[in-house]
Amino acid sequence: MTLSRRTVLAAAPALAAASSLPLTAGSAMAQTASGQAPGFYRYKVGDITVTAINDGFAQRPLEGFVRNAELGDVKKAMEAAFLPADRLPISFTTLVLQTGGKTVLIDTGNGDSGAPTSGTWLANFRAAGFDPANVDTVVFSHFHGDHINGFRLKDGSAVFPKAEVMVPADEWAFWMDDAKMNAAPDAMKGAFQGVRRVFAPIAKDVKQFAAGKEVVPGVVAVAAPGHTPGHTAFAVTSGSGRLMVMSDTTNHPALFVANPDWSAVFDMDADGARATRRKLLDMVASERMQLAFYHAPFPATGYVAKDGNAFRFVPVQWSPAI
Repeated sequence: MTLSRRTVLAAAPALAAASSLPLTAGSAMAQTASGQAPGFYRYKVGDITVTAINDGFAQRPLEGFVRNAELGDVKKAMEAAFLPADRLPISFTTLVLQTGGKTVLIDTGNGDSGAPTSGTWLANFRAAGFDPANVDTVVFSHFHGDHINGFRLKDGSAVFPKAEVMVPADEWAFWMDDAKMNAAPDAMKGAFQGVRRVFAPIAKDVKQFAAGKEVVPGVVAVAAPGHTPGHTAFAVTSGSGRLMVMSDTTNHPALFVANPDWSAVFDMDADGARATRRKLLDMVASERMQLAFYHAPFPATGYVAKDGNAFRFVPVQWSPAI
């Protein structure tokens, strides 16, 4: 039978009748389930096992989010991606790397300081089989709260008691500078204070790294300034496997991969962020290199392809095999 609008409409009464039949125990449970399965996803980069850990999402009003584009154009981009026309759901995804016999984190999520719909990181981390007490190294890409607050709970306790902490030197120099904090506008002072809340208790033990340095086996820091002064991406390499951890080089790909010259409200240096974005997207597209994004839809990994003067995001195909 040829499927048409008429045949679909004709079948509607039968479908409605079927939906009124008694539920079995299994289907009743499915109907009443209120949450998702734990949010983690594993994949390999050569001999390195990567586990993406989901930390939920936050809703951001769309108006004003893109500084240099008309709201109507931003809404068209959202519509093309089947996203809401008035708000952007921004997801958070950190990475766990098992490399060189060590357990390494890249960023730590919102902790217990995030939005009501985030803060799922620790439960998902444990569900993935990890114990915070056994984390060897925490590497930070930059110091925005959604990347660092998971390191220290609101009561001041450290989540990863034995981990060494590694940070970009330029990021540390900016956010830990008292003169810069005192000169900052009032809207930024909370961010400076948040950095000190997380790092001040361990300041003497924090290890700083420069761009181009191997921070842990198989992971090299890549300068990606603009979003923040010391914002850093990471090139993960093992054998023939390669992954570029983009951090916040883009926010949601539907906006900033498809429109790489747009500027997000969070980019401290808009021109620098745009230059960094184009440089990295051009490089990974030409090299067909896998990417991990902090704010892409979970599991936040895939590829980008050239699309005229812009790019398009191609998510990986989910696989039960690691």
